[in-house]
Amino acid sequence: MNKYTKAISNDIGQLADDARALMEATADVAGEKVGEARKRLVAALDRTRKIAGDVRDRAVEGAVEGAQAADDAVHEHPYQAMGVGLGVGVVIGFLIGRLNSRGRD
Repeated sequence: MNKYTKAISNDIGQLADDARALMEATADVAGEKVGEARKRLVAALDRTRKIAGDVRDRAVEGAVEGAQAADDAVHEHPYQAMGVGLGVGVVIGFLIGRLNSRGRD
C-alpha cells in the first residue's frame, strides 16, 4: 500500500475506534432516538469496514498487476530494459560525481 492508502486506512480505523468508544459510553443511555442512532452507527461502521477492505484489495491488486506488467515488459524487451537501467545508472553516477566535485572546491 502506498502512503495515501495507509493514511486513509489509519483514519478509518481511528474513526471506527472512536465510534465504538461512543457506543460504549452511551450503552446505558435509554431512549428510542439513542437506540436508532446506535443502529445507524453500527450499520455505517459495517459499510465502512467493507469499503475499506475493498479499497485495500484493489490497491494490492493494482500493485500486483503493475509488477506483472513490468515483468512482462522486461521479458519481452530485455536489451531495452538493460539499456534504460544503464542510462539511469550513468545519469545518477554523473550527478553524484558533480556533487562530490563541488564539495571539494
